[in-house]
Amino acid sequence: MKMRTTTSMIAAASALTLALSLSACGSSGPADPAADSDSPTMWALTGSSENIFRSSVEDWNKANADDKINQEFFANDAYKTKVRTAVGAGEGPTFIYGWGGGVLKSYVDAGHVSDLDQFLADNPEVKDRYIPSVLENGVIDGKTYALPNNNMQPVVLYYNKQVFDDLGVEPPETWEDLMDLVPTFNEAGIAPFALAGQSKWPNLMWLSYLVDRIGGPEVFQAILDGEEDAWSDPAVIEALTKIQELVDAGGFINGFSSIAADAGADSALLYTDKAAMMLHGGWVYQNLKNDAPEFVESGEVGFTTFPSVEGGAGDPANVVGNPANMWSLSSTASDQQKESALKYLKDGLFSEEYTQAMIDSGAVPAVNGIEDQLAASDDKDFVEFVYGLAQDAPSFQLSWDQALSPAQGDAMLANLDQIFIGEITPEQFAENMNATLGK
Repeated sequence: MKMRTTTSMIAAASALTLALSLSACGSSGPADPAADSDSPTMWALTGSSENIFRSSVEDWNKANADDKINQEFFANDAYKTKVRTAVGAGEGPTFIYGWGGGVLKSYVDAGHVSDLDQFLADNPEVKDRYIPSVLENGVIDGKTYALPNNNMQPVVLYYNKQVFDDLGVEPPETWEDLMDLVPTFNEAGIAPFALAGQSKWPNLMWLSYLVDRIGGPEVFQAILDGEEDAWSDPAVIEALTKIQELVDAGGFINGFSSIAADAGADSALLYTDKAAMMLHGGWVYQNLKNDAPEFVESGEVGFTTFPSVEGGAGDPANVVGNPANMWSLSSTASDQQKESALKYLKDGLFSEEYTQAMIDSGAVPAVNGIEDQLAASDDKDFVEFVYGLAQDAPSFQLSWDQALSPAQGDAMLANLDQIFIGEITPEQFAENMNATLGK
């Protein structure tokens, strides 16, 4: 088995060092936050879209001296804790980076974010730029409180083509195919799947897809609706059982529960030939372009849909993930901060340069009219694959930890972690989660 070049190893080490250094604190943006208290503040995530956000704000600040934005970046896991605390205390940034869903609703219910309906009515071209199904993710109770700020991010199954070719196997199309591949890779000394279990949220991609494939989107909708004992649905129990069977069969890298997603260690396992596959979001392709460009340029990164489950009620064309990340505006921001922020949302966000930079990074912006740009991309195969998934999916389910209320989402991730490490049974998971319904 050929090994990846040392440059990949260096890139992985660099990514780990950077992520660890940023996990405890923010990374300052192009302006000094203390320089002007009337300037809007923007908190965002390190990682796949960071350079695009940075460049956009830097260019904006140069051209708009009276409306400068102070920007700061945080690692994913640290950000989720920090922003909830800050927003709850009325000390959140002007631009609140989010995912929509239940977390956004909790902000709306508490009066922490501003209604953007009048802004969209005054600027219809802003509303028209977005794919309607993605824009809808920022709508709560009929009003818009968040606008998409980056790319559509369905969860896809990545695989290492070289590893598959060396062993003479094909990507799985069914769950049975997937399970049959596990011993083949283990016998070759390669982990079937990379998984960043320490971060917990990557575990959720497995549960979301399996529940959808087995029972269809109606199962999770019942959970969202707070129906009694909704977590005890047979599809949930079967999905959890399949996860534990995969763990017991050696489906994941040894020590997966100590691997963190923010460090990029899971994707490094894929491009250094230590893992054959990885279930992850569309944003990972951008990370691979940054961390292991030779892996992408060589055409060795493969991608496909999540397998079907025999007898399942869910449409195999359904996808889960994030329709896009979003910007909300804090209701506690000053009038000057809000005015400057709205100017950026109108004229800075998804400018021609912004949109093209996103496509050049290997991402698919959540906007209309980009088919020709995608076709001309160096990453044509991937971006058109993702665009097709998102456009054609009968159901595009938002990541459950964001779709649910914060209390339910946190409980779900904690209990799912216990499923993966074998500390509780599927029935215990369901019992624990049924107790959170309505919270």
